[in-house]
Amino acid sequence: MKVTAASVTLLVAAALPELCAALPTKRDDNSVPTEIQILNFALTLEHLENAFYTQGLQKYTQQDFLNADLPAWARGRWNQIAQHESTHVSFLESVIGDQAVQPCTYSFPDTDPMSFVTTSFKLETVGVSAYSGAAQFLANSDYITSSGAILAVEARQSAWINSAVLNANPWNTAFDTPLSLNHVWTIASGVVVSCPSSNMPLPVKAFPALTFPADAQPGQTVQVSFNATTTSEPLYVAFIAGLGATYVPLSPQMTVEIPSTLQGVVFPVITSSNTAVTDNVTIAGPTFLSFDFNSDGVDVA
Repeated sequence: MKVTAASVTLLVAAALPELCAALPTKRDDNSVPTEIQILNFALTLEHLENAFYTQGLQKYTQQDFLNADLPAWARGRWNQIAQHESTHVSFLESVIGDQAVQPCTYSFPDTDPMSFVTTSFKLETVGVSAYSGAAQFLANSDYITSSGAILAVEARQSAWINSAVLNANPWNTAFDTPLSLNHVWTIASGVVVSCPSSNMPLPVKAFPALTFPADAQPGQTVQVSFNATTTSEPLYVAFIAGLGATYVPLSPQMTVEIPSTLQGVVFPVITSSNTAVTDNVTIAGPTFLSFDFNSDGVDVA
């Protein structure tokens, strides 16, 4: 029996129908990005990561890391991660050729070594979601293979940061979380100030930013905020995790109860649907939440 990507998708859909609602399969304009656009989107994210590590390692010395009670070996690993991201940039530039986009100007949120660590974890994790979500638009087998190889490294780096450095869980669920291009860009664009006008236009747009309390935890009722035009129709928060989403009504007071069953990285989105998280029903978000759990599967607040 020949196993293809299509047959795997059908098997998943048949066996796990409740998980398929969040799969990033539909764009609001039904357009299909070209492979060069997808590769340039990946390069845009790699430029962002490359700039983050270059700037961060210039700002924070080994002594700064030690003063923040980080392991003596940690900064050396980040030097290696920085080299990986630089290599990813060079590789994608060589593949794309003269159509390759140039780096943007960024404003990163880190102000000390620990916020550098948490920002690094977020960037690597979103990078994994970006590659897995964009894979559906690739047909060239060489592009699929190389993108998968990069995705695997991003996933290893994300796992290392959260487990070896932050002493938390190295994974989330049995499935990682693919995100749509626009959902990824909504998160990534938060640190982008401007991009060169000569860059190829990318088939992405950012939804309004969504904010949760910094200390939000599963089981809590929290107030969220976003700046988007809404109607009288009911709104929901779709908590995307793995291949599915858990939908919870958003109250008129902009409060929502975070499901107590959520663990690991979760991407909440404000949506007008309680059955789908496609672009045409997205109101705001996603944002990035991480609910740590220990080796016994117990939440660590």
